Amino acid sequence: MKEFWQKFGKSLLLPISTIAVAGIFSGLAAAMQNSAIVGETFANLVYVQNFIGFIRKLAGLVFGNLPLFFCMSIAIGMAKDEKPTAAFSAVLGFLVFHYTLNYILGLKGITAESTSISKLMEQGMSQVDATIVNAKYETMLGYFTLRMNVFGGILVGLLVNALHNRFYTITLPSAVNFFGGKRFVPLITIITIPLAGIASYFIWPFFNTFIGLIGNWINSIGVFGPFVYGAANRLLIPTGLHHILNQVVRFTPVGGTATIDGQTVMGALNIFNTAIASNSQVPNDVFQMGARYVGQGHSLIVIFGLPAAAFAMYRSADDQNKKRVKALLSASVTASILTGVTEPLEFSFMFISPVLFLFHVFMTGIGYMAAALLHCSVGGVQAGLIDFTIFGIFRGAQSKWYLVVLIGIGMAVIYYYGFTYLIQKFNISTPGRNEGADAEDGETALVNSGSGTKMAEQILEYLGGRENIGEINNCFTRLRVTIKDMSLVQEHNLKSTGASGIVCPSANQIQVIYGLKVESIARDVKALYHAKHTGKD
Repeated sequence: MKEFWQKFGKSLLLPISTIAVAGIFSGLAAAMQNSAIVGETFANLVYVQNFIGFIRKLAGLVFGNLPLFFCMSIAIGMAKDEKPTAAFSAVLGFLVFHYTLNYILGLKGITAESTSISKLMEQGMSQVDATIVNAKYETMLGYFTLRMNVFGGILVGLLVNALHNRFYTITLPSAVNFFGGKRFVPLITIITIPLAGIASYFIWPFFNTFIGLIGNWINSIGVFGPFVYGAANRLLIPTGLHHILNQVVRFTPVGGTATIDGQTVMGALNIFNTAIASNSQVPNDVFQMGARYVGQGHSLIVIFGLPAAAFAMYRSADDQNKKRVKALLSASVTASILTGVTEPLEFSFMFISPVLFLFHVFMTGIGYMAAALLHCSVGGVQAGLIDFTIFGIFRGAQSKWYLVVLIGIGMAVIYYYGFTYLIQKFNISTPGRNEGADAEDGETALVNSGSGTKMAEQILEYLGGRENIGEINNCFTRLRVTIKDMSLVQEHNLKSTGASGIVCPSANQIQVIYGLKVESIARDVKALYHAKHTGKD
């Protein structure tokens, strides 16, 4: 089960990274079309503004098709092999799924016209009730269907993945074996997915009601909702399952529901991005609703809190070790501030001291709650300095970005003195502390001991050799490897390759934390691993 959720969380990263980039373009375009920011002259340059408008439409294309992107990413990321076939089958399954729902709705006389707000009001419904009914449906890739948001994409992606992994190697009788193997996957998808569509037609209304109840509960506890989310998000970091929690609040009613330009939008990130992309005057409380679970709370941690914690760990290190601790932490601090990637910093203390980690968890919740309490509305996905500038400063005073800075300065002070006090009080062996002057080279070599193929050879060796490896993947910061015999893994030597931490979530799973450089490391390791397995080394 842990392995399943690890793969599932990892497979979500591709569309999420796309959302981050699309969100930045959307935010920049919105700022460049705001005359209060760029001035009336620039805002009235027709050809320039037409081009900027096109950029906003492109960003809207990404946000409008997220369910399909999630479906494809899950099928690809969780496929054992033949990933192109999984991608093709995922698109096919997604279309079949929504066509099935469209057909059933048509049989019931439920169409886009019959569920329009104006039509429902003509039948005697109030505007509120008509809006609620209308929000249950949407048009996806030309099909009028149930509004299942990314859940529909996730459901189809998981089903197609299960079919793909089960049947992509199937052998049929000789007469029809042409349709065996990977060619069988699209066929079984067409046969199976309509059943999922029929089941969803009856089950989804109950599930949607349940999600709504959770959202209402979180909303009912006011600013404690962001506190619960912020703290839970950090608690899940060691498992890598925080991505699951993120998707729930970003794309479902748990993260809020708002009406923008006459359309009902669900999920914190959807709300914020839709508000940014709108050409109308969206009320600031809608931005606040979207930002309480994205952007501002995380910005307080990545720009202010964790860098201050890193400074406290540096100051607490033994004098003879401060130089190498500075080298270790400075790169992690830069990644945190600029891009919002926190794991390299968090893994430098979370397993060394649960006390420091729980302090960090609590302060994260406080940060989210404080920003919501002061009605800030700074959005973004990664929430680093880039996002903070685009989705906060560029939007002007209405975002109350300056309050985030003031809160952040206070958070930095608390983090610095809190970490310093706890490290000294409990004599915690943070990096460079209590190691002595005669530490072994392997313990202090916290920079890459090689590059390219050389480094990949070392990593494969320290993982117990290629025969000890079942599967190699990576996410934003971690090299994720399935291991056959964990006793053969040389964790001490793995750290000498530049890893800032190692996590073993199960008996046959190991995650090596390399930070933002993991993409190139994983590419080299995978290439060498597969080359050796095919005899091309």
